[in-house]
Amino acid sequence: MGRKQTKSTRRKLTGACTEPDRISCLPGHIIDRILSHLPIKEAVRTSVLSSKWMNKWYTIPNLVFDRKCISAIASEDPLVFESKYLKIVDHVLLLHTGPINMFKFSDCGRDFISESVVTDIARWIRHLIGRSIKELVLEVVIEERYKFKLPRCLFSCQSLQRIKLYSGWLKPPTTFKGFRNLKILELYHITITQNALENLISSCPILEHLTLIGLDDLTEIKIHAPNLKILGILGEFVDFSFENTFQLTELSLLFHSQRNQSRLSGCSSNLLKFSAHLPHIQHLDISSGFLKVKCSSISTLNFNELQSDLESFFCFVQYLAAGVVPVMLPTPCINLRFLFMCIRFNDMNEVLAALCLLRSSPNLQKLEIIAEHGKQTILPTPDSYCWEEIFSGPAVPISVRHVNIEGISGIKFELDFIRFLLMYSSVLEKMIVKPGLNVRPELMTELIRFKRASGQAEVIYNGEDSVNYGGEDFP
Repeated sequence: MGRKQTKSTRRKLTGACTEPDRISCLPGHIIDRILSHLPIKEAVRTSVLSSKWMNKWYTIPNLVFDRKCISAIASEDPLVFESKYLKIVDHVLLLHTGPINMFKFSDCGRDFISESVVTDIARWIRHLIGRSIKELVLEVVIEERYKFKLPRCLFSCQSLQRIKLYSGWLKPPTTFKGFRNLKILELYHITITQNALENLISSCPILEHLTLIGLDDLTEIKIHAPNLKILGILGEFVDFSFENTFQLTELSLLFHSQRNQSRLSGCSSNLLKFSAHLPHIQHLDISSGFLKVKCSSISTLNFNELQSDLESFFCFVQYLAAGVVPVMLPTPCINLRFLFMCIRFNDMNEVLAALCLLRSSPNLQKLEIIAEHGKQTILPTPDSYCWEEIFSGPAVPISVRHVNIEGISGIKFELDFIRFLLMYSSVLEKMIVKPGLNVRPELMTELIRFKRASGQAEVIYNGEDSVNYGGEDFP
């Protein structure tokens, strides 16, 4: 008990007490990985962990300024909020010393109301260009009187691989030669001329992903993008066309109703015109499904306003249904795996356009349909709507395996379509039917009595009392 401590014992005890903690011992690349997943505010706070973590956040490559970094001032007066928020961005950019791969700045759902924001954003862009930024995301709404114009220097930044802009004025200089490394371009509520937009798209040789939503005062657009794979369009376009754009694999379209319908009459066949650009399509959304998802990802309160605007738009099936609808397309969509569309079932041309796409898609795996009941729906007459002719015609098999139909009300035209699918889908595995509100109670009974070409077909009625029915036919 009274034994004297030796030097070696003291060294061991001292070493045990000064052994560094696990956080301080983490390799540098692990620390960088951790910081990359933290909001800016939390990344700055890690400086107190140890000397190894001190100011490590100076080099994080992705700078994201959104709700997570300003929660403490979110409830303040708009001018105070604006001033403090802009100072946070300035402070981070001033101290940051490493490369900047991504810069994202969101207004967090609070419209900016002072002209200084426009000046600050332009200054940040000039700073970021000097740091060879790869992704620029600006989700900002500024009062109309301070119409935001992107600085000309942006168009000289050849390191950019992704640009996402929400509102503002886009005017490329006459000397603009394109973004040679740009792969993703997303424009929301941007003011740009038709020629400028077409030149911008065609001047990005490796562009793969293009989203155009709510562009001001554009009615027609020609898309020239040889490497384009994903395209989403929502707007008041009267017409559009493709040129040397044959690599599309995912397409989502939604047009404005009033402008478009005036131009649709007299067309020989919009479906045939459109089908020439579908050889590689794998995912086709001719409803508002994809676009609602895209818009909801915008971290602003304006999504609620945009959702209400969707009511004034019509689904692309109406565009395809204009003119003489063929029974099948001359060139089948052999790569199409997923099809999502809204249909007004009491419009025979829309139903025929949908059936044409189904017959022309031999490898379709999944079909999703939403029954549309808009104000513009016109009830058909017996002469204009004749399912008997469709059923009595040549049997063309449909290869879909999974079907999801939502919002049906139980009217005859909807049931005829479902009956047709069950009768000619020989490899169908599952059909889910989700009715709308206040449907007839006998709807479920009518559905399960339909005969099916596939002995494996399972019908799932997803109403208040969900019931599954196997592949046996009912008399």
